[in-house]
Amino acid sequence: LDPSGAAVLHQNRRDQVVDACRINNASSRKRRVLTPGDLKHLVVDEDHELIYCYVPKVACTNWKRVMMVLTGRGKYSDPMEIPSNQAHVPSNLKTLNQYSIAEINHRLKNYFKFLFVREPFERLVSAYRNKFTLKYNSSFHKRFGTRIIRRYRKNATQDALINGADVKFKEFIDYLVDPATQRDGPLNEHWQTVYQLCHPCHIHYDMMGKYETLEEDANYILQLVGVGDSLHFPSYAKSTRTTDAMTAQFFSNISTQQQVQLYKLYKMDFLMFNYSIPSYLRLD
Repeated sequence: LDPSGAAVLHQNRRDQVVDACRINNASSRKRRVLTPGDLKHLVVDEDHELIYCYVPKVACTNWKRVMMVLTGRGKYSDPMEIPSNQAHVPSNLKTLNQYSIAEINHRLKNYFKFLFVREPFERLVSAYRNKFTLKYNSSFHKRFGTRIIRRYRKNATQDALINGADVKFKEFIDYLVDPATQRDGPLNEHWQTVYQLCHPCHIHYDMMGKYETLEEDANYILQLVGVGDSLHFPSYAKSTRTTDAMTAQFFSNISTQQQVQLYKLYKMDFLMFNYSIPSYLRLD
């Protein structure tokens, strides 16, 4: 790694994760062994010996496009020529859970591993906006919206119960902090914690990029991997992107008690990736 400021920055990020894991391990006392099922978010590029753990709502569509360019052996040259829905077709990329245990261990030990993170509540609001306020996401409305409205809306209309198309942010939060939701099994990947999706306490990542510095971190990684001259991370218009101010607006109607519960749910992501408690949060 180069001895510049970037290398120091990324070392600090790695140290932060190690510290957070140590503190958490000391308090949880639960040892957990990863299973192949835990590794379905880790995309593998054999040619460049790369592993990328994708986190929904953290530029993962563009990263999957880049991984398709890297693994496509010349089939694609420009990430933005790949339609976004193609980037999410499972068979277009290979994930680590498709290998044998010995192959998994070899790759975890020897490949360059990276992920990208984002301020947890900004990511959460981004997921809500994308999955519950856009008409084309009817599969999410049916799968989650109907369940949320049935559980948390008094006097719901028949239309809302059948289509689930108008979930309020407050209802989405009711669903997230409800102990019953935790008992139902893992959260959907779009609002699951990075801690649970990528297992940074068990997997030693070489690089943790941030959404807030997406392009420079992404291009730094591509340089390190040796493809930076031929491949650049796509830049994109930020006009519709969820911002801190927008997130504060969404949180203004959430009770103090629920804000506390929500912070507990995402606390490891805040601690590990060095995100400070948002100023709009009421935790006392």
